[in-house]
Amino acid sequence: MVVFVLGRESQLVLPGPIAQRTQGSSKKSKILKILKDCRGIIKLYEFKDEFKGGFMAAPTAYRQANPFTPMFGRVPAYMAGREQIIDDMVLAFENDDSDPNLCSVFYGARGTGKTALLAYLSYRAQQEGWITANVTASEGMLEDILQRLNESAAHLIEKPASRRVNSVGIASVGSMSWENIDVEFEGANWRTKMNALFAQLEATDTGVLIAVDEVDASFAQMTELVTTYQHFVSENKKVALLMAGLPFRVLALLTGKSTSFLRRAAQHSLGSISPTEVKEAFRLTIEDGGKTISDEAIDLAAKAIDGFPFMFQLVGYRAWNASRQASEVSIEDVERGAKLAQEELESRVFASTAAELSRGDLEFLRAMNPVGTTTRQELAARLKKSSGSISTYKKRLVEAGVIEEPLQGRFEFALPGFGRYVASLY
Repeated sequence: MVVFVLGRESQLVLPGPIAQRTQGSSKKSKILKILKDCRGIIKLYEFKDEFKGGFMAAPTAYRQANPFTPMFGRVPAYMAGREQIIDDMVLAFENDDSDPNLCSVFYGARGTGKTALLAYLSYRAQQEGWITANVTASEGMLEDILQRLNESAAHLIEKPASRRVNSVGIASVGSMSWENIDVEFEGANWRTKMNALFAQLEATDTGVLIAVDEVDASFAQMTELVTTYQHFVSENKKVALLMAGLPFRVLALLTGKSTSFLRRAAQHSLGSISPTEVKEAFRLTIEDGGKTISDEAIDLAAKAIDGFPFMFQLVGYRAWNASRQASEVSIEDVERGAKLAQEELESRVFASTAAELSRGDLEFLRAMNPVGTTTRQELAARLKKSSGSISTYKKRLVEAGVIEEPLQGRFEFALPGFGRYVASLY
């Protein structure tokens, strides 16, 4: 049996081996079991509320709520195609503080699941006893990180307070009022405040995980965070830093004058999911939701998804809704779901991506084969441009996460279906 959906009641009866391990548990306790099935696909279930003899009570054992999650950042039922990354990161949380994955950078095009992966890894770190802060890169991010960490560590630390005179009254009887304030670190910088937090966590050997989404080197506090993290590591603090963003923004961070040491961080490219993984995860998500689906319908869904994580959730969500109260997601449901999903993909992902590109960039993309590989020689001939000019456009589009160069001189679209979309614009 497999793993778990955050914030949802399970849609399955507990299997025997788990039931045996849960017998004797409080009926109101929350029991989390993290497992991995023989197929290597990771899922997360949250078993909670009522248990009867180790099995989940009937009212919560079966629900037909839509199991797909096409909202940005929502953790999906199955993290298909990301198993090795998750395995490596969980081992890093379990091991000592010398694991190189404790400083990791995740990069990929829009819709490849960067935000969801960060959220899931933060959850797994919490299960290993770490406190966590999940933030988005911005000018106010350092204070946000500190506040989120203090919230996460509230059960482990005590916040000191002082008192000072707030007002003095002059009357027949003198009077004073007081207010409680935290004056210990007034005027201290972020590093000093963080060191105070680390000191309070040493007794419990608690690690600190900072996860930053949408990294952007143009923010001064992004640079300050990264450079200060380097000091934390050299001071043997139990700390991890996970960052995610678009390829060109990650590249800017890695090549910055003050942050170039990040080139030695673990770097994870979030690309397409293989057809086999797509089909297996799609079937499991449907079946765990309480419905069935035929092999033919799964093949059709996999073709529409084309390895794109966001499209996986969109196609599944729309196909499930199309099936309404039926016990099966049919081929017709998948066809309708795929059509609606494609329209949403174009309006929610493709349009914003194209808007960021120059006319020259779009001309370069139109010269590429919409599907498959395009060689440098083909592009030079179609565009009537020099090799140097091809390199300039290629560099910019690779950094933007629009195209990839899996082999030198051979280019492909990084966003499945984006080639056809660009061709349709003219």
